[in-house]
Amino acid sequence: MNCSPTAQAQLIVGCFHGNPWAQEQVFNMYAPKMLALISRYATDTMEAEDILMLGFTKVFDRISTYSASGSFEGWIRRIMINCALDVYHQNQRRIRTGPLDDVIDLQAHYPDDHTDIEYLLMAIQNLPICLRIPFSLFAIEGYSHREIAENLGISIVLSKVRVSRARSALQDRLSPILKKSHYAASAA
Repeated sequence: MNCSPTAQAQLIVGCFHGNPWAQEQVFNMYAPKMLALISRYATDTMEAEDILMLGFTKVFDRISTYSASGSFEGWIRRIMINCALDVYHQNQRRIRTGPLDDVIDLQAHYPDDHTDIEYLLMAIQNLPICLRIPFSLFAIEGYSHREIAENLGISIVLSKVRVSRARSALQDRLSPILKKSHYAASAA
C-alpha cells in the first residue's frame, strides 16, 4: 500500500494529532515489512509481534521527533531495530546458548517449494541469537562493527568474531544445498 508523498505527509500529521485512522493506515502500510525485519532479531513469532506492537507504540509516541529529513520508513525501521535490541538486552540473561551443532539441520528441512531467499532467511533465523543479531545488523542492516558493539554492549573484536562465525556457520549449512542446486543446474 504505497501512497504519494502528500498523502504520507497527511498521515504523519494525523498521527501527530493522535488520529486513530491515520495511525491505523500507517500501521497497515508498514507492519508487514517491519515484522519481517523484526523476525530476524526475535526468538520466535510471538516475540516478534510483541516487538512490533512496542515499536509502533514508540513510533506514535515519538512522531513529533520525525524531522522529515530522511524517509519515514527508514525512521520507523530504526525505531523497530532499537526496540528489538532493547528486548534482546532484557532477555540476554535468560538466553541459554548451546553448541552450533544443536541448531536444526536445515538440509533435512529444505522443502522444494521454498525459494532460495526464504531458505537463506530460515538459515539465518536458525543461527544462535548471539550470532544472528550481530550478523543481521552487519550484513543486512549495514551497521558498522563499532555501532554493533555499542548497541549490544560488546567489544568491536567480539562483533567481528560473531559475524565471522555466523558467516562460517551459514556457509557450512548452505554449502550442501548450493552444491545440490549447482549439480542440478549442470545436469540440465
